[in-house]
Amino acid sequence: MYLVIACSLKSTSKSLVLAEAAERSLHSLGREVELINLRDYPLPFCDAEGAYGDPNVKTLATKILEAEGILIACPIYNYGVNSALKNLIELTGQNWQEKVIGFLCAAGGTSSYMSIMGLANSLMLDFRCFILPKFVYATGAAFDEARISDEGIEQRISELGHTMIRISTAVRENP
Repeated sequence: MYLVIACSLKSTSKSLVLAEAAERSLHSLGREVELINLRDYPLPFCDAEGAYGDPNVKTLATKILEAEGILIACPIYNYGVNSALKNLIELTGQNWQEKVIGFLCAAGGTSSYMSIMGLANSLMLDFRCFILPKFVYATGAAFDEARISDEGIEQRISELGHTMIRISTAVRENP
């Protein structure tokens, strides 16, 4: 089972549009995939105490633990990933261990394309995740209302899905 996690809490999220396209892409490749929209799983703030017992935290922790690979669709705000994604990782911690991770980023402009690297480095160092070297970065110009209008973005999402499957299969077969 592959996960696609849409991390924006905004109702008109462009990263959710990317997540939905990634879900379709993985389905078209014959893979079992679940789209998780963080809006559907209200999470407490990580307080290093009682937050870990929250039912939504437990549900998401289990899904992450059982995933073969995870595509994270997140918005980029002020040159960084949103706090909802950071909070999810803090709350589910070790369940990310050695996962294959890919990124789909929605941003307002072209200058923050390296913003995902801080999170990627953290996942690599803290949890020994395998980070896919290519990721999807889309600005507002790639969308027409609630759909992707840029064929190049659609193609990169497809390539990301193929790479996710190839790498996660290799990791699983060669532990």
